[in-house]
Amino acid sequence: MAESKLTISFSAKSWPVTSAVASGDQDEMYAASVDALEWDARYSAIDSLWSEEPNVFLVAKAEGLTPGRALDLGCGEGRNALWLAERGWEVTAVDFSQVAIDRGRGRAERRGISVDFQVTDVIDYRPEPAAFDLVIVFYLQLPHEEVREVLEHAVDAVAPGGALLVVAHDLDNLAHGYGGPPSADVLYTVELVTDSLEDLEIVEAGQVKRPVSTPAGDRVAIDTLVLAQRT
Repeated sequence: MAESKLTISFSAKSWPVTSAVASGDQDEMYAASVDALEWDARYSAIDSLWSEEPNVFLVAKAEGLTPGRALDLGCGEGRNALWLAERGWEVTAVDFSQVAIDRGRGRAERRGISVDFQVTDVIDYRPEPAAFDLVIVFYLQLPHEEVREVLEHAVDAVAPGGALLVVAHDLDNLAHGYGGPPSADVLYTVELVTDSLEDLEIVEAGQVKRPVSTPAGDRVAIDTLVLAQRT
């Protein structure tokens, strides 16, 4: 990455969204399951499980960055990976669902862009060390020990001057927010993430509110967001 622009600020303002899928993100569909075949079945049951629009926090944080190599861990159907690729990033995107990866590849082909989609469990995946200018981990709701393991390898993958961006359903969302997994065992706290990033400089860490439009009216989800950089 030629020049770091990680001083982009973001406030938890209301985003102009018109539907739950447009607002962000993997809410009601989440469960504390880590079975690839079950996720294959979920993806197969509907043409698009998630929105094709990028996550609003990714746009806020990455839109001004100089494109380089990016790694999307737990990419799902590839919406964030595709958005990055369309802006000049060389993207590797990893997920354990064959159905999701096939869908991402199909979207990339239709949009005339290139993404290196890989079918691999992120817990077992070992990225190339110090090779990526941007690593993203979005809504990877796993048991905490597994989250720490994934983040350890995500940190290793960040190149000098590069960044790691983590966004996930926050523990406070269980009682005070909308959607997300119903189990505290797979919900994040800021400390869960920052304690796993000892080799990086924390640029921003906190809870952010994400508006979600539903048939019953507008609701608010609470997410953990951590942005860190290797200096």
